[in-house]
This record gives sequence, C-alpha cells and structure tokens, in this order.
Amino acid sequence: MDGESYIDVLSPRLSEAPARVAFDIRKRALDVMASAALLILFAPTLLIAALLVKLESPGPALFRQTRGGLNGARFQILKLRTMRCLEDGQDLTQAQRNDQRVTRVGRFLRATSIDELPQLLNVLRGDMSLVGPRPHAAAHDEYYGSRIPEYYARYQARPGLTGWAQVKGLRGGTETVEAMRRRVEADIDYIQTWSILKDAKIVLLTIPSLLLTENAY
Repeated sequence: MDGESYIDVLSPRLSEAPARVAFDIRKRALDVMASAALLILFAPTLLIAALLVKLESPGPALFRQTRGGLNGARFQILKLRTMRCLEDGQDLTQAQRNDQRVTRVGRFLRATSIDELPQLLNVLRGDMSLVGPRPHAAAHDEYYGSRIPEYYARYQARPGLTGWAQVKGLRGGTETVEAMRRRVEADIDYIQTWSILKDAKIVLLTIPSLLLTENAY
C-alpha cells in the first residue's frame, strides 16, 4: 500500500482531529532544538553502542525499516540493529519475550531503549516528532489497518520517539488485535487532546517508564 492509498482509507474520525498537532510551529521548533541537543549529548553512547553491535555480529550497525509517517507518507526509520532479522517485507514477526533473533548486545540496547536513539535523526529531519504515535512496520500497518477501522487515524500526527500509549503502559509487542486496538485508542486520544503541556507531561513520564523493562524485548 503506497502513501496515497493510505489517505484513501483514513478513518472519517481523522478529519475531526485537531490539525495543529502536525503543523504547530512551536512543536516543530522544540523537536529540532531538542533532537539536535540530544544527538550531541548521546553521541558517545551511540558510537560505543554501534561498535558493540558490529563486534558481536556481522551486518550494519544501523537498522532501517519502512514505516508510515504523517498522512501515511513512507520514511525509513533508524535504529541500532539488535536482531538477526528481515528489515522489510510482508512476513515480519514482532519481537517476543526470549526471542532468539535478539543478540546479547541487542537485548541490553532494547531494554534500555538505546537502540531507539538514532531516531533523533528522524526527528531532526522531520520524519518524526519527539512525541506522537509510535510508527509500525508497513506490513503491520496493513494487517492491523484491515482489522481496526480507526487505525489510520494515527497518521494525523507525526510518529514519535515516545507517546501517550507508551507512558500508559502500552509499550512492547502487540500479540493480539485487541492489544493494538488499545494502543490505537490511546494514540487517537493524544491527537484529539494534544497540547505543548501534554507533550511535556509525556516526556517526563517517559523517564520512569523506561526503567520498567518488562515489555521491552
């Protein structure tokens, strides 16, 4: 499904969501300033982590995968590679507890969310925001989009490094459609009630949520 066809199947509820979440200048300015500062701050961590990834297993340090962004536009999300797996395709399997594809270094990177830090580059170039619905692989978009009527309403906002669903405990795998439905409901709630203050609240709540690693596998 290409970017234009995403728009064709967007839920009618999407038009009711406030467009300011996607186009508010203050939100974008904060994204640029914060992502640039955080990239500088975490540069040593990223370099060490990338080196460990390369030393443990063959392959690139960075993992790239096609995701759906604002209004369904496709982009390549960046992560530190933590698994031995297919990057794109129709038969992608989500990471599971004790997943044998996850490397030893990768398990630590996933538990601490260090593997997500390269997405600061996605934020800096406008693919993502610091706060918004977490983006999913294109194959998963098609699977859940065909089963959850309002799934594509998530694309009213840029996808985020963290989001309302994640701080509400809906982090990690979605083994059932119902689990994804709960995440989608939280994403739509975020879009419809968005404010700068809400973004600040989510960022603050993300810090303690990262310490609870039971769903980070």
